[in-house]
Amino acid sequence: MQKFTAISPLEELLAYEALWDLPDSTTSSLSKKLKSYPNLPLSALVETQVLNEYKKQLFPVINNLAHFGVRIYGDGEFPDRLNDAQNPLKIFYYQGNWDMTYLPSIAVVGTRQPSEIGIRRTEQLVRKLVDDKFVIVSGLAKGIDSVAHTTAIARGGHTIAVIGTPLNCCYPPENCLLQEKIANEHLLISQVPFSRYARQTYRENRFFFPERNVTMSALTNATIIVEAGETSGTLVQARAALKQGRKLFILDNNFMNPDLSWPKKLEEKGAIRIKNYEQIRKHLSIAS
Repeated sequence: MQKFTAISPLEELLAYEALWDLPDSTTSSLSKKLKSYPNLPLSALVETQVLNEYKKQLFPVINNLAHFGVRIYGDGEFPDRLNDAQNPLKIFYYQGNWDMTYLPSIAVVGTRQPSEIGIRRTEQLVRKLVDDKFVIVSGLAKGIDSVAHTTAIARGGHTIAVIGTPLNCCYPPENCLLQEKIANEHLLISQVPFSRYARQTYRENRFFFPERNVTMSALTNATIIVEAGETSGTLVQARAALKQGRKLFILDNNFMNPDLSWPKKLEEKGAIRIKNYEQIRKHLSIAS
C-alpha cells in the first residue's frame, strides 16, 4: 500500500470537497481520477488558492462537529477492504470511535417499511450478533436500519452508521437524536461532501444513498437482508456484497413471498438462504 508523508488531513478534506465541486463529478469519475494519480495526495491536485477558499467556507462547519475526524488512504488507519468498493474513494469523514472499524462487523439492512414480524426478526438477530461480539452496521434509515442500531445499543453492543448525507445533516429528521448518540458513543461515517450536498436539491443528492450502501458492504464481513421489497435500495448493497466477495445472507421469509423475485436471483449468484441464526453462525465460522 502506498504511504504518503507530511499530509495535512485538513488540506485533504478541502481538496476532496473541491474535486467534488468540479462540473459533472460523480463517485465513478472521481474514483477514476484519483486512480490516475496513485502516488499523489488529493491536495496536490488542487491549487492552494482554491484550498484556502474552501477552508474559509468549511472550517466553521467541521469545527462544530464533535469527535470529528478524517481517514485518508495511506494514513495507516484506512481499512484496505474499503478499496473493494466498485468506485473506491480515498477519504472518509467520521465522528466517534474509529477503532470500531477494526472489529468484526455485520451489516443488517432492509426495508424502510418493515412488517411487525420483520421488526421482531431484526431485534432477535441483532441481539444474537451482539452476543457473538459483532459490531452492527447499518444506514440509519427508517425501518430495519433504525431497529438494528437501537437494538445493538440496547443490548450493550457497538454500532456503526454509514450515512448518505454529510455529517452535519440528519436524514430522516426523526433519527437526529439517534445519529447524535451514535456519533458521540459509537461511530458515524460519511463519504458525502459538505459543499456539494449543500448546493444541490434533495433529488440531486439521492445518488449518495446507494453509494453509501456499496461502502457499507465493503466495510463489513457480511450483509444480512431481513426484509426488502422488489425495488428496495437494499438490493444495491446485496449486489455490491456479491461483487466484493462478501457473504450475503437473505432471511428465508423473503423467499416465501410470492411477490418477490430478487431472493432467488441473488441466491443463484451466491447469496445464502438462511432459516435460523445457527446457519449464520456456521457460515461465519463462529465456535459454539
